[in-house]
Amino acid sequence: MMNYEGILLVNKTKGKTSFSLIRQLRRLTAIKKIGHCGTLDPFARGVMVLLLGKQFTRLAPIFSSHTKEYHARLELGYVTKTFDTESPKVFYSSLEPSFQQVEKAISQFQGTITQIPPMYSAKKIQGVPLYRLARKGLEIPRDPIQITVEIQLITYQYPFLELQITCSKGTYVRSLANDLGQYLHCGAYLQELIRTRSGPFLLEECIDQEELLVPHCALQDHILHDAYYS
Repeated sequence: MMNYEGILLVNKTKGKTSFSLIRQLRRLTAIKKIGHCGTLDPFARGVMVLLLGKQFTRLAPIFSSHTKEYHARLELGYVTKTFDTESPKVFYSSLEPSFQQVEKAISQFQGTITQIPPMYSAKKIQGVPLYRLARKGLEIPRDPIQITVEIQLITYQYPFLELQITCSKGTYVRSLANDLGQYLHCGAYLQELIRTRSGPFLLEECIDQEELLVPHCALQDHILHDAYYS
């Protein structure tokens, strides 16, 4: 009998929910106890660290606290309710920030900063996920959270801005995109997001989610069995 318990690194498919991946693994491994070290929004893809079995789900607090790294693509001039592609984009401004203005804006979002969680998020207020309230057209006050961020400019050619973002647990990259757009007075939303690293785990080490659907996939070859891997 195959031992599927361990740590599995998966490149989540764009357009799939994080929990669809967990359900898929439960069917493949017959393991009910499966944890993760940080979900990804459906429109995003990249590294998801899955913990299979009781021995490994206990490691979730350790791995979840690790920093994460993203490749983010923003479109300026538009905004969306969800700050990403999950809702229609709305024209905001035709203002075209200069390269120097973009650099200055990025410099304002470095180090330890505060961030207000978006309404369209799974964060709970009195036990109710914020996105459920947002879908009813409600917006309620949210306490700011403290995060640590390092942003590097990759390319900027209006209206597209590409960034490498290294951040602490609990950071909403969608909110960073929206906040940058507001600082630049032109608006912005997150058009694409790829998680390239989660703690010590890199994207190139992951198995693609689609490969899990291939008959006779050698899943056991991709599972790390060292409970103290860090």
